[in-house]
This record gives sequence, C-alpha cells and structure tokens, in this order.
Amino acid sequence: MTRVVAVPPALSLPVIEAAFPRRLHPYWPRLQEKTRSWLLEKRLMPADKVEEHADGLRYTDLMAGYYIGAPDDVLQAIADYSAWFFVWDDRHDRDIVHRRPTAWRRLKLQLHAALDSPRTHLYHVDPLVAGLADSVMRLYSFLSEKWNARFARHFHAVIEAYDREFRNRTSGTVPTVDAYLELRRLTFAHWIWTDLLEPSARHEMPDAVRKHPAYRRAALLSQEFAAWYNDLCSLPKEIAGKEVHNLGISLIHHRGLTPEEAAEEVRRRVEGCISDFLAAEKDALRFADALADGTVQGSELSTAVKRIVANMRNWFSTVYWFHHESGRYMVDSWDDRSTPPYVDNQAAGEK
Repeated sequence: MTRVVAVPPALSLPVIEAAFPRRLHPYWPRLQEKTRSWLLEKRLMPADKVEEHADGLRYTDLMAGYYIGAPDDVLQAIADYSAWFFVWDDRHDRDIVHRRPTAWRRLKLQLHAALDSPRTHLYHVDPLVAGLADSVMRLYSFLSEKWNARFARHFHAVIEAYDREFRNRTSGTVPTVDAYLELRRLTFAHWIWTDLLEPSARHEMPDAVRKHPAYRRAALLSQEFAAWYNDLCSLPKEIAGKEVHNLGISLIHHRGLTPEEAAEEVRRRVEGCISDFLAAEKDALRFADALADGTVQGSELSTAVKRIVANMRNWFSTVYWFHHESGRYMVDSWDDRSTPPYVDNQAAGEK
C-alpha cells in the first residue's frame, strides 16, 4: 500500500520519512474488511457512517503498521479494540461538548465493570460497553491470567484518566505542564499499546524485562512521540476551540509562551523523542542480545524482545502517516469544524 500525501511544513519530520520506513502487516486488507464488519455488528457506528467514513479513518492502517508479525487473530483483536477506543474517545468528547456528566459517569462505571467481567457484559444495552467486553474477551485469550490482570489494571487507570480529563475540560481547567504530561501518558494509553506488543510477539514479557530501563525507555519514548505529535498536529484547532488538554496549551497557559513558541517547543520535544529513541533502541537491542544465554528459553526471549523493539520503531512511522491520511484529522474538510462527520452526537439511550 503506497500513498503520497502532502505533509504541511510545520508538521513535516524528514527524519521519520527517511529513517523510519513504513511497513504494513500482510493481513491488512482482511483486517480493514473485518473491522468494518465488526463496527457494524456491534452497532458502534451507524451503518451510513461506517459506509462513508470507516475506511477513510484508517484505524486499521494504524494498527497494521505497528504490530508487524502478529498472528492474524491477534492483530484482528487489537484492531477491533483500537477502533472501539476511537469510538469511545468520540463519545467522551461528545459527552463533554454536550454537557452530559450523568451519562459519562454511568458509562465510566460500566466500562470498569465490563473490563473486570467481560463475559457478563457481552449483551449490554450500550453498544460501547458490549463492544469493550467483546474485544477484551478476545485479548484475554492470548496470554496468561497475569498478563490479563496487568492489562486490566492499566486500562482501569486509563478510564480514570479520561474522567480527570472530563472534569478538566468541563471546568475549563488547564493542567500544569507536569500534570498534563503525567495525565497524557494515561489518556494516550501508553502502557496498553505497549502491553499489546507481547501477544503480537507471541511471548509474554517477564517483569525483569518489562521493567528493565533499556526496554522501558524505548517503549516510553515511542509512545511519547505519538502523544506529543498528536498534540502538535491538533494544537491550532484546539487553541481555536478553547480546549484545555494539549501540551502546547499548557505551555501557553502556565509558561507564558506564545502559540508560535508553544508549537516550536512541542516540535522540539517530538524531535527529541526521535533522537532519544534511536539511542534507546540500541540499548534495548543490546539488552535483547544479552538475554540469549545459551538456553532455548533465553534464545526465544531474546528473539521476542527484538521483535517488540522493532515494532516500537514501527510506531513512529505509522503514527506519523496516520495523522496525515486519516479523515479523523482533516478538519478543514468537515461541514462543521466543531462536529466530526463520523460521530453520533446522541448519548446511549437518548433520542
């Protein structure tokens, strides 16, 4: 799949285009088709919006460019979960825009419950709750109960972070830079996407690997790049919309930067993630080599870590191009810049 898109100069990162070649899982065509069908089956998007927008949003491109080497069923489960995540993010945004705190609180509690007991929520009246239950049950089938508990713990924290963002946005509270960076690691689900590297590599990482500084730093930098590049791309729109959740907006509000200076600082941090990752990648690969201790187990673990580090690298290019190809970010083409054309403005149960 080769596409040529024009990247605005302010968002262009030549090092990504030159040093982080794009890759795509060979299952991608089926992935796109099956995730589109899953969105329809689970009633996560109205049929007309699936028909008109699902492919153009390129959610499956994002995952198929990241989890290279994943078994097809693992990639399908991840892609469906990722599509669900975007729909949830849109519901969260609409609940904020339309001032629906009761609906949001109800959904938050139901998502926590579905995460802990997916089987009992498969037929929940709210398609978003049922969709989470379905995707999580599939993700829970690949590795151990310990991995499942870790994933659940990490996602419970993401749900609570979304609640903090809800309160900040509805009260007009701009978090400090440090508070925002901490919260962003959760709202962007850094450790969720990192956890999913393990079933993709067919290998659960022991704590000694996951918590090793070389592994953890490479993982964090790849995710920070994605979150901050997203902030850079959306900064002008979010300033215009008087948003409060963006690294650039925190820099403007709490550090006294102009919008131009804030954009430059966010870009500097994005570029720093890239250069820091290139160093961290070498450390992580050296760490992987050291795991090959002459045993079969050591050799398999070493190989799995190398696959995971390669996919951390893939995150840079897939995120970069996603921002310039997905209809999710083509605000200038929307009829109403305040309302994405692919969202449903109703809360669950409302008419």
